[in-house]
Amino acid sequence: MEKVELKFLRITYSHTHAGAYALILAEVVGDRRLPIIIGGVEAQAIAIQVENIKPARPLTHDLFKNVADTLDFNLKEVIINDLVEGIFHAKLVVEQGARAVEIDARSSDAIALALRFDCPIFTYEPILSAAGLKVEEGEEEKGAEAGTPEKKEKKGRDKRSITGASIEDLQSMLEEALDNEDYERASKLRDEIKRKEQTN
Repeated sequence: MEKVELKFLRITYSHTHAGAYALILAEVVGDRRLPIIIGGVEAQAIAIQVENIKPARPLTHDLFKNVADTLDFNLKEVIINDLVEGIFHAKLVVEQGARAVEIDARSSDAIALALRFDCPIFTYEPILSAAGLKVEEGEEEKGAEAGTPEKKEKKGRDKRSITGASIEDLQSMLEEALDNEDYERASKLRDEIKRKEQTN
């Protein structure tokens, strides 16, 4: 069966599932997108890797990576290999020396691990044909700009409280956000600290 390589694109709030997120994968060669609905915990596990935030103690996927490094096995690739009643299934292709094994996994866990191992992500053409979305140029930007007035107002308040703070205050807020495991706010604070350091 023909494999299609995918890359991580982004995570967004799901408009159809309350309290859930949409993990968006994009075709490496092509213009189709594969949205996968995941929970908040799974989204956080992916987001902290994408944002390069280091938690105080290893999270589950980081622990798996540490075990792999210690025992000298490697995640060669991740394959989203099935779609059953709207739920994506995945498998990990793990190599240890000349031996390779396939391990069943949830798609969200598989993507979180693929990002940590920096390995390719694939799916099969029939799955992408069935569940993929073709995105016209400029359509994604419009979607990203959309949002409820309440969300926009909250974002504006967050931005004011962060942009008006000194680097010392931002460092303090960053430590607090990490202690509270609020990784989304931590990434915003980290970006603002970098911006202020570059302009000073």
